[in-house]
Amino acid sequence: MDPLKALADAERKPYWLDSTAKPEPLPRLLDDTTAGLAVVGGGFSGLWTALMAKERDPSLDVVLLEGRRVGWAASGRNGGFAMATLTHGIANGLERWPEEIAALERLGVDNLDEIGEAVERYGIDCGYRRTGELHVATEPWQLEEMNRHVEIVREMGARVDVLDTEQVRAEVNSPTYIGGQWERDGCAMIDPARLAWGLRQACLSLGVRVYERTPVRAMKDTPTSMDLITPHGTVRARAVALGTGVFQPLLRRLRHFLVPVYDYALVTEPLSAGQLASVGWHNRQGVGDAANQFHYYRLTDDDRILWGGYDAVYYNGGMIKPEYEQRDETFVKLAEHFATTFPQLDGVRFTHRWGGVIDTCSRFSAFYGRSHGGRVAYAAGYTGMGVGATRFGANVMLDLLAGERTERTELRMVKEKPVPFPPEPVRSAGIQMTRWSIAQADLHEGRRNLWLRTLDRMGLGFDS
Repeated sequence: MDPLKALADAERKPYWLDSTAKPEPLPRLLDDTTAGLAVVGGGFSGLWTALMAKERDPSLDVVLLEGRRVGWAASGRNGGFAMATLTHGIANGLERWPEEIAALERLGVDNLDEIGEAVERYGIDCGYRRTGELHVATEPWQLEEMNRHVEIVREMGARVDVLDTEQVRAEVNSPTYIGGQWERDGCAMIDPARLAWGLRQACLSLGVRVYERTPVRAMKDTPTSMDLITPHGTVRARAVALGTGVFQPLLRRLRHFLVPVYDYALVTEPLSAGQLASVGWHNRQGVGDAANQFHYYRLTDDDRILWGGYDAVYYNGGMIKPEYEQRDETFVKLAEHFATTFPQLDGVRFTHRWGGVIDTCSRFSAFYGRSHGGRVAYAAGYTGMGVGATRFGANVMLDLLAGERTERTELRMVKEKPVPFPPEPVRSAGIQMTRWSIAQADLHEGRRNLWLRTLDRMGLGFDS
Protein backbone atom coordinates (compact mmCIF):
# COMPACT_ATOMS: atom_id res chain seq x y z
CA MET A 1 0.00 0.00 0.00
CA ASP A 2 1.29 3.44 -0.95
CA PRO A 3 0.33 5.54 2.12
CA LEU A 4 0.23 8.81 0.20
CA LYS A 5 -2.06 7.30 -2.43
CA ALA A 6 -4.26 5.74 0.26
CA LEU A 7 -4.58 9.13 1.98
CA ALA A 8 -4.96 11.23 -1.16
CA ASP A 9 -8.74 11.60 -0.96
CA ALA A 10 -9.12 11.52 2.83
CA GLU A 11 -11.12 14.47 4.09
CA ARG A 12 -9.68 16.42 6.99
CA LYS A 13 -12.61 16.02 9.36
CA PRO A 14 -13.75 13.56 12.05
CA TYR A 15 -15.66 10.67 10.51
CA TRP A 16 -18.28 10.53 13.28
CA LEU A 17 -19.15 14.23 13.03
CA ASP A 18 -19.43 14.08 9.22
CA SER A 19 -22.95 12.69 9.41
CA THR A 20 -26.42 13.55 8.18
CA ALA A 21 -27.65 12.63 11.67
CA LYS A 22 -26.06 15.78 13.10
CA PRO A 23 -28.85 17.85 14.66
CA GLU A 24 -29.46 21.53 14.07
CA PRO A 25 -27.80 23.85 16.60
CA LEU A 26 -29.69 24.90 19.69
CA PRO A 27 -30.10 28.59 20.61
CA ARG A 28 -27.42 30.64 22.31
CA LEU A 29 -28.00 32.11 25.76
CA LEU A 30 -29.03 35.73 25.08
CA ASP A 31 -30.28 36.82 28.50
CA ASP A 32 -29.69 36.41 32.22
CA THR A 33 -31.23 33.38 33.90
CA THR A 34 -31.15 31.31 37.07
CA ALA A 35 -30.77 27.57 37.63
CA GLY A 36 -30.60 25.03 40.38
CA LEU A 37 -27.67 23.36 38.60
CA ALA A 38 -25.53 24.74 35.79
CA VAL A 39 -23.43 22.27 33.82
CA VAL A 40 -20.49 23.63 31.83
CA GLY A 41 -19.48 21.54 28.82
CA GLY A 42 -21.52 19.62 26.26
CA GLY A 43 -19.37 16.52 26.01
CA PHE A 44 -20.13 13.20 27.66
CA SER A 45 -19.18 14.46 31.13
CA GLY A 46 -21.61 17.38 31.01
CA LEU A 47 -24.38 15.50 29.18
CA TRP A 48 -24.44 12.61 31.66
CA THR A 49 -24.37 15.06 34.58
CA ALA A 50 -27.32 17.05 33.29
CA LEU A 51 -29.32 13.94 32.38
CA MET A 52 -28.79 12.13 35.67
CA ALA A 53 -29.41 15.28 37.71
CA LYS A 54 -32.92 15.38 36.19
CA GLU A 55 -33.35 11.65 36.73
CA ARG A 56 -32.46 12.09 40.41
CA ASP A 57 -34.70 15.13 40.86
CA PRO A 58 -37.14 15.90 38.02
CA SER A 59 -38.04 19.22 39.67
CA LEU A 60 -34.45 20.51 39.52
CA ASP A 61 -33.92 23.33 37.02
CA VAL A 62 -30.83 22.32 35.03
CA VAL A 63 -29.00 24.44 32.45
CA LEU A 64 -26.21 23.06 30.22
CA LEU A 65 -23.84 25.52 28.53
CA GLU A 66 -21.69 24.44 25.58
CA GLY A 67 -19.19 26.81 23.97
CA ARG A 68 -19.57 25.32 20.49
CA ARG A 69 -21.74 22.31 19.60
CA VAL A 70 -22.62 19.32 21.75
CA GLY A 71 -20.13 16.52 21.13
CA TRP A 72 -17.78 18.51 18.89
CA ALA A 73 -14.56 17.88 20.83
CA ALA A 74 -13.19 14.67 22.39
CA SER A 75 -16.66 13.15 22.75
CA GLY A 76 -17.17 13.15 18.98
CA ARG A 77 -13.60 12.42 17.87
CA ASN A 78 -12.67 9.21 19.70
CA GLY A 79 -12.65 5.58 18.59
CA GLY A 80 -16.06 4.73 20.04
CA PHE A 81 -14.83 2.31 22.73
CA ALA A 82 -17.11 2.52 25.79
CA MET A 83 -15.04 0.63 28.33
CA ALA A 84 -15.88 -0.65 31.79
CA THR A 85 -12.55 0.31 33.31
CA LEU A 86 -12.50 3.38 35.53
CA THR A 87 -8.73 3.19 36.09
CA HIS A 88 -7.29 3.11 32.54
CA GLY A 89 -6.97 -0.64 32.74
CA ILE A 90 -6.58 -3.07 35.61
CA ALA A 91 -2.78 -2.83 35.70
CA ASN A 92 -2.92 0.90 36.40
CA GLY A 93 -5.65 0.37 39.00
CA LEU A 94 -3.71 -2.39 40.76
CA GLU A 95 -0.61 -0.23 40.93
CA ARG A 96 -2.40 2.77 42.44
CA TRP A 97 -5.37 1.42 44.44
CA PRO A 98 -4.85 -2.32 45.02
CA GLU A 99 -7.15 -2.42 48.04
CA GLU A 100 -9.99 -0.89 45.98
CA ILE A 101 -9.51 -2.67 42.67
CA ALA A 102 -12.30 -5.22 43.18
CA ALA A 103 -14.80 -2.44 43.97
CA LEU A 104 -13.53 -0.29 41.10
CA GLU A 105 -13.89 -3.15 38.63
CA ARG A 106 -17.42 -3.91 39.87
CA LEU A 107 -18.46 -0.26 39.74
CA GLY A 108 -17.04 0.01 36.23
CA VAL A 109 -19.02 -2.97 34.95
CA ASP A 110 -22.18 -1.63 36.63
CA ASN A 111 -21.56 1.74 34.99
CA LEU A 112 -21.22 0.17 31.53
CA ASP A 113 -24.39 -1.86 32.12
CA GLU A 114 -26.22 1.34 33.02
CA ILE A 115 -24.98 3.08 29.86
CA GLY A 116 -26.58 0.28 27.81
CA GLU A 117 -29.79 0.61 29.83
CA ALA A 118 -29.89 4.37 29.23
CA VAL A 119 -29.30 3.93 25.50
CA GLU A 120 -32.27 1.55 25.39
CA ARG A 121 -34.47 3.63 27.70
CA TYR A 122 -34.09 6.82 25.66
CA GLY A 123 -34.05 5.09 22.27
CA ILE A 124 -30.60 6.39 21.35
CA ASP A 125 -29.50 5.04 17.96
CA CYS A 126 -25.74 4.93 18.44
CA GLY A 127 -24.81 1.41 17.31
CA TYR A 128 -24.30 0.18 20.88
CA ARG A 129 -22.89 -3.37 20.80
CA ARG A 130 -21.41 -5.12 23.84
CA THR A 131 -18.69 -6.87 21.83
CA GLY A 132 -15.87 -6.80 24.34
CA GLU A 133 -12.30 -5.96 23.38
CA LEU A 134 -9.60 -8.02 21.75
CA HIS A 135 -6.12 -7.32 23.16
CA VAL A 136 -3.47 -8.49 20.69
CA ALA A 137 0.27 -9.03 21.03
CA THR A 138 2.75 -8.64 18.19
CA GLU A 139 5.89 -9.30 20.27
CA PRO A 140 6.61 -11.96 22.94
CA TRP A 141 7.20 -9.36 25.66
CA GLN A 142 3.75 -7.92 25.02
CA LEU A 143 2.22 -11.35 25.54
CA GLU A 144 4.02 -11.73 28.85
CA GLU A 145 2.77 -8.32 30.03
CA MET A 146 -0.75 -9.12 28.88
CA ASN A 147 -0.91 -12.43 30.75
CA ARG A 148 0.41 -10.99 34.01
CA HIS A 149 -2.96 -10.05 35.47
CA VAL A 150 -5.33 -12.46 33.72
CA GLU A 151 -5.96 -14.61 36.78
CA ILE A 152 -6.72 -11.57 38.94
CA VAL A 153 -9.16 -10.33 36.32
CA ARG A 154 -10.90 -13.71 36.25
CA GLU A 155 -11.10 -13.81 40.04
CA MET A 156 -13.09 -10.58 39.84
CA GLY A 157 -15.64 -12.22 37.57
CA ALA A 158 -14.49 -11.01 34.16
CA ARG A 159 -14.76 -13.35 31.19
CA VAL A 160 -11.35 -13.39 29.53
CA ASP A 161 -10.35 -15.89 26.85
CA VAL A 162 -6.59 -16.36 26.40
CA LEU A 163 -5.91 -16.92 22.69
CA ASP A 164 -2.91 -18.49 20.98
CA THR A 165 -1.69 -17.40 17.56
CA GLU A 166 -4.19 -19.48 15.59
CA GLN A 167 -7.11 -18.52 17.81
CA VAL A 168 -6.46 -14.79 17.78
CA ARG A 169 -6.03 -14.77 14.00
CA ALA A 170 -9.32 -16.64 13.72
CA GLU A 171 -10.96 -13.63 15.37
CA VAL A 172 -9.15 -10.95 13.34
CA ASN A 173 -6.76 -12.11 10.65
CA SER A 174 -3.42 -10.33 10.82
CA PRO A 175 -0.01 -11.92 10.23
CA THR A 176 1.41 -9.65 12.96
CA TYR A 177 -0.51 -11.31 15.82
CA ILE A 178 1.20 -13.94 17.99
CA GLY A 179 -1.47 -14.18 20.68
CA GLY A 180 -4.04 -12.23 22.59
CA GLN A 181 -6.95 -12.05 24.97
CA TRP A 182 -10.63 -11.45 24.40
CA GLU A 183 -12.16 -9.56 27.30
CA ARG A 184 -15.75 -10.39 26.50
CA ASP A 185 -17.80 -8.06 28.70
CA GLY A 186 -15.64 -5.02 29.37
CA CYS A 187 -16.27 -2.92 26.27
CA ALA A 188 -19.11 -1.78 24.04
CA MET A 189 -18.74 -0.34 20.55
CA ILE A 190 -20.67 2.86 19.90
CA ASP A 191 -20.90 5.75 17.46
CA PRO A 192 -19.74 8.46 19.89
CA ALA A 193 -21.21 11.42 18.03
CA ARG A 194 -24.64 9.81 17.80
CA LEU A 195 -24.43 8.93 21.49
CA ALA A 196 -23.70 12.58 22.31
CA TRP A 197 -26.54 13.80 20.11
CA GLY A 198 -28.87 11.19 21.62
CA LEU A 199 -27.95 12.29 25.14
CA ARG A 200 -28.62 15.89 24.11
CA GLN A 201 -32.12 14.91 23.00
CA ALA A 202 -32.66 12.88 26.20
CA CYS A 203 -31.67 15.94 28.26
CA LEU A 204 -34.12 18.11 26.32
CA SER A 205 -36.89 15.55 26.79
CA LEU A 206 -36.47 15.79 30.57
CA GLY A 207 -36.51 19.57 30.58
CA VAL A 208 -32.81 20.44 30.64
CA ARG A 209 -32.23 23.84 29.06
CA VAL A 210 -29.31 23.38 26.64
CA TYR A 211 -27.56 26.40 25.14
CA GLU A 212 -25.01 25.83 22.39
CA ARG A 213 -22.44 28.34 21.06
CA THR A 214 -22.40 29.82 24.57
CA PRO A 215 -18.86 29.81 26.00
CA VAL A 216 -18.45 30.55 29.70
CA ARG A 217 -15.90 33.33 30.07
CA ALA A 218 -15.72 33.49 33.86
CA MET A 219 -17.19 32.06 37.06
CA LYS A 220 -17.86 34.35 40.02
CA ASP A 221 -18.75 33.44 43.60
CA THR A 222 -21.50 35.53 45.20
CA PRO A 223 -23.19 35.09 48.59
CA THR A 224 -26.25 33.53 46.98
CA SER A 225 -25.08 31.95 43.72
CA MET A 226 -22.29 30.90 41.40
CA ASP A 227 -22.45 33.23 38.41
CA LEU A 228 -21.38 31.96 35.00
CA ILE A 229 -20.57 34.83 32.66
CA THR A 230 -21.18 34.24 28.95
CA PRO A 231 -20.93 36.71 26.04
CA HIS A 232 -24.61 37.64 26.11
CA GLY A 233 -25.97 36.56 29.48
CA THR A 234 -25.25 35.31 32.97
CA VAL A 235 -26.45 32.12 34.63
CA ARG A 236 -26.91 32.43 38.38
CA ALA A 237 -26.86 28.90 39.76
CA ARG A 238 -27.03 27.31 43.20
CA ALA A 239 -24.52 24.67 42.06
CA VAL A 240 -22.13 24.17 39.13
CA ALA A 241 -20.68 21.00 37.56
CA LEU A 242 -17.61 21.46 35.38
CA GLY A 243 -17.16 19.04 32.48
CA THR A 244 -14.77 21.08 30.35
CA GLY A 245 -11.99 18.51 30.00
CA VAL A 246 -8.66 19.99 29.02
CA PHE A 247 -9.97 23.33 27.81
CA GLN A 248 -9.34 26.59 29.67
CA PRO A 249 -10.42 25.71 33.20
CA LEU A 250 -12.69 27.96 35.22
CA LEU A 251 -10.79 26.73 38.30
CA ARG A 252 -7.13 27.74 38.23
CA ARG A 253 -6.11 24.75 40.35
CA LEU A 254 -6.94 22.34 37.52
CA ARG A 255 -4.16 23.77 35.32
CA HIS A 256 -1.56 22.00 37.45
CA PHE A 257 -3.04 18.55 36.82
CA LEU A 258 -3.98 18.56 33.13
CA VAL A 259 -2.03 18.58 29.89
CA PRO A 260 -3.43 18.51 26.33
CA VAL A 261 -2.35 15.50 24.28
CA TYR A 262 -3.35 15.08 20.64
CA ASP A 263 -4.50 11.72 19.31
CA TYR A 264 -5.01 10.92 15.61
CA ALA A 265 -7.15 8.53 13.58
CA LEU A 266 -8.01 7.38 10.07
CA VAL A 267 -11.12 5.74 8.63
CA THR A 268 -11.16 3.59 5.51
CA GLU A 269 -13.74 3.42 2.78
CA PRO A 270 -16.37 0.68 3.38
CA LEU A 271 -14.88 -2.78 2.89
CA SER A 272 -16.35 -5.04 0.25
CA ALA A 273 -17.72 -8.43 1.27
CA GLY A 274 -14.54 -10.08 0.00
CA GLN A 275 -12.25 -7.66 1.83
CA LEU A 276 -14.18 -8.11 5.06
CA ALA A 277 -14.04 -11.90 4.67
CA SER A 278 -10.25 -11.70 4.31
CA VAL A 279 -10.02 -10.04 7.71
CA GLY A 280 -12.67 -12.11 9.49
CA TRP A 281 -13.75 -10.02 12.47
CA HIS A 282 -17.08 -11.84 12.73
CA ASN A 283 -17.55 -10.75 16.36
CA ARG A 284 -16.77 -7.08 15.62
CA GLN A 285 -14.76 -6.52 18.80
CA GLY A 286 -12.77 -3.42 19.46
CA VAL A 287 -9.06 -4.18 19.10
CA GLY A 288 -6.02 -2.73 20.83
CA ASP A 289 -2.43 -3.90 20.64
CA ALA A 290 -0.23 -4.26 23.71
CA ALA A 291 2.66 -1.95 22.81
CA ASN A 292 3.36 1.17 24.85
CA GLN A 293 2.67 3.17 21.70
CA PHE A 294 -0.50 1.30 20.89
CA HIS A 295 -3.04 1.26 18.09
CA TYR A 296 -6.79 0.97 18.60
CA TYR A 297 -9.14 -0.07 15.83
CA ARG A 298 -12.65 -1.25 15.14
CA LEU A 299 -15.32 -1.75 12.50
CA THR A 300 -17.98 0.90 11.99
CA ASP A 301 -21.61 0.06 11.31
CA ASP A 302 -21.01 0.42 7.56
CA ASP A 303 -17.92 -1.87 7.63
CA ARG A 304 -15.16 0.72 7.55
CA ILE A 305 -12.09 0.28 9.72
CA LEU A 306 -11.30 3.09 12.13
CA TRP A 307 -7.55 2.99 12.81
CA GLY A 308 -6.03 5.29 15.42
CA GLY A 309 -3.52 5.83 18.18
CA TYR A 310 0.24 5.21 18.30
CA ASP A 311 1.35 8.85 18.34
CA ALA A 312 0.31 10.74 21.47
CA VAL A 313 1.57 14.23 20.72
CA TYR A 314 2.19 17.00 23.23
CA TYR A 315 2.99 20.36 21.68
CA ASN A 316 5.51 22.28 23.74
CA GLY A 317 3.91 24.93 25.90
CA GLY A 318 0.68 22.99 26.20
CA MET A 319 -1.06 24.96 23.48
CA ILE A 320 -4.42 23.95 21.98
CA LYS A 321 -4.80 25.04 18.36
CA PRO A 322 -7.09 23.95 15.50
CA GLU A 323 -4.08 23.38 13.24
CA TYR A 324 -2.84 20.66 15.62
CA GLU A 325 -5.84 18.54 14.64
CA GLN A 326 -4.08 17.70 11.36
CA ARG A 327 -0.61 16.10 11.39
CA ASP A 328 0.41 14.54 8.10
CA GLU A 329 3.51 12.92 9.58
CA THR A 330 1.28 10.89 11.88
CA PHE A 331 -1.30 10.11 9.20
CA VAL A 332 1.37 8.63 6.93
CA LYS A 333 2.78 6.61 9.83
CA LEU A 334 -0.69 5.28 10.69
CA ALA A 335 -1.33 4.33 7.06
CA GLU A 336 1.98 2.43 6.95
CA HIS A 337 1.15 0.56 10.16
CA PHE A 338 -2.30 -0.29 8.80
CA ALA A 339 -0.69 -1.81 5.70
CA THR A 340 1.62 -3.92 7.85
CA THR A 341 -1.26 -5.17 10.00
CA PHE A 342 -3.62 -5.92 7.11
CA PRO A 343 -1.57 -6.61 3.97
CA GLN A 344 -4.58 -8.36 2.44
CA LEU A 345 -6.30 -4.95 2.24
CA ASP A 346 -3.76 -3.50 -0.18
CA GLY A 347 -5.46 -0.81 -2.25
CA VAL A 348 -8.01 0.23 0.38
CA ARG A 349 -8.23 4.01 0.64
CA PHE A 350 -8.92 6.25 3.61
CA THR A 351 -11.84 8.68 3.52
CA HIS A 352 -11.28 10.66 6.76
CA ARG A 353 -8.28 11.80 8.81
CA TRP A 354 -8.41 13.87 11.97
CA GLY A 355 -7.03 14.52 15.40
CA GLY A 356 -8.32 15.76 18.70
CA VAL A 357 -7.14 16.83 22.10
CA ILE A 358 -7.38 14.61 25.20
CA ASP A 359 -7.32 15.73 28.85
CA THR A 360 -4.37 13.82 30.28
CA CYS A 361 -3.29 13.63 33.91
CA SER A 362 -0.32 11.92 35.53
CA ARG A 363 -2.27 8.95 36.89
CA PHE A 364 -4.01 8.20 33.54
CA SER A 365 -7.52 8.17 35.04
CA ALA A 366 -9.98 10.83 36.12
CA PHE A 367 -9.73 12.86 39.30
CA TYR A 368 -12.52 14.65 41.10
CA GLY A 369 -13.14 17.45 43.57
CA ARG A 370 -15.17 20.35 44.91
CA SER A 371 -14.57 24.05 45.43
CA HIS A 372 -16.36 27.18 46.61
CA GLY A 373 -17.78 25.60 49.73
CA GLY A 374 -19.08 22.57 47.86
CA ARG A 375 -21.07 24.58 45.32
CA VAL A 376 -18.79 23.56 42.44
CA ALA A 377 -17.75 20.02 41.46
CA TYR A 378 -15.44 18.82 38.72
CA ALA A 379 -14.19 15.65 37.02
CA ALA A 380 -11.30 15.68 34.55
CA GLY A 381 -8.22 13.81 33.35
CA TYR A 382 -9.80 10.74 31.74
CA THR A 383 -6.76 10.28 29.46
CA GLY A 384 -8.47 8.71 26.51
CA MET A 385 -10.88 6.26 28.15
CA GLY A 386 -13.69 8.62 29.00
CA VAL A 387 -16.50 7.39 26.76
CA GLY A 388 -17.72 5.09 29.54
CA ALA A 389 -15.99 6.52 32.61
CA THR A 390 -17.46 10.01 32.20
CA ARG A 391 -20.83 8.67 33.31
CA PHE A 392 -19.26 7.43 36.55
CA GLY A 393 -17.58 10.82 36.92
CA ALA A 394 -20.92 12.55 36.45
CA ASN A 395 -22.38 10.51 39.30
CA VAL A 396 -19.40 11.44 41.47
CA MET A 397 -19.96 15.15 40.76
CA LEU A 398 -23.64 14.88 41.61
CA ASP A 399 -22.82 13.03 44.85
CA LEU A 400 -20.28 15.71 45.80
CA LEU A 401 -22.68 18.56 45.07
CA ALA A 402 -25.37 16.85 47.14
CA GLY A 403 -22.93 16.42 50.03
CA GLU A 404 -23.69 12.70 50.06
CA ARG A 405 -21.35 10.02 51.38
CA THR A 406 -21.67 7.21 48.87
CA GLU A 407 -19.55 4.24 47.90
CA ARG A 408 -18.22 6.40 45.07
CA THR A 409 -17.22 9.39 47.19
CA GLU A 410 -15.52 7.21 49.81
CA LEU A 411 -13.10 5.71 47.28
CA ARG A 412 -9.49 6.70 47.73
CA MET A 413 -9.38 7.12 43.95
CA VAL A 414 -12.02 9.83 44.29
CA LYS A 415 -10.55 11.51 47.36
CA GLU A 416 -6.97 11.70 46.06
CA LYS A 417 -5.49 13.94 43.38
CA PRO A 418 -2.84 12.95 40.83
CA VAL A 419 0.71 14.21 41.08
CA PRO A 420 0.75 17.67 39.44
CA PHE A 421 2.83 18.30 36.37
CA PRO A 422 5.78 20.70 36.78
CA PRO A 423 5.55 24.21 35.28
CA GLU A 424 6.84 25.06 31.84
CA PRO A 425 9.41 24.71 30.36
CA VAL A 426 10.24 21.75 32.62
CA ARG A 427 6.84 20.24 31.78
CA SER A 428 7.53 20.16 28.03
CA ALA A 429 11.06 18.83 28.46
CA GLY A 430 9.85 16.06 30.77
CA ILE A 431 6.96 15.01 28.54
CA GLN A 432 9.11 14.88 25.41
CA MET A 433 11.73 12.84 27.26
CA THR A 434 8.96 10.48 28.35
CA ARG A 435 7.61 10.12 24.81
CA TRP A 436 11.10 9.24 23.55
CA SER A 437 11.62 6.75 26.37
CA ILE A 438 8.31 5.01 25.68
CA ALA A 439 9.26 4.60 22.02
CA GLN A 440 12.62 3.18 23.08
CA ALA A 441 10.91 0.70 25.42
CA ASP A 442 8.88 -0.65 22.49
CA LEU A 443 12.11 -1.16 20.53
CA HIS A 444 13.81 -3.00 23.42
CA GLU A 445 11.30 -5.68 24.48
CA GLY A 446 9.37 -3.34 26.78
CA ARG A 447 12.36 -2.59 29.02
CA ARG A 448 11.83 0.74 30.78
CA ASN A 449 14.85 3.00 31.10
CA LEU A 450 15.92 4.87 34.22
CA TRP A 451 13.74 7.86 33.36
CA LEU A 452 10.56 5.78 33.09
CA ARG A 453 11.40 3.79 36.22
CA THR A 454 11.89 7.05 38.13
CA LEU A 455 8.52 8.36 36.93
CA ASP A 456 6.90 5.07 37.96
CA ARG A 457 8.23 5.48 41.50
CA MET A 458 6.95 9.08 41.61
CA GLY A 459 3.49 8.13 40.38
CA LEU A 460 3.91 10.18 37.20
CA GLY A 461 3.11 9.05 33.69
CA PHE A 462 2.19 10.03 30.16
CA ASP A 463 -0.32 8.19 27.99
CA SER A 464 -3.29 8.65 25.69
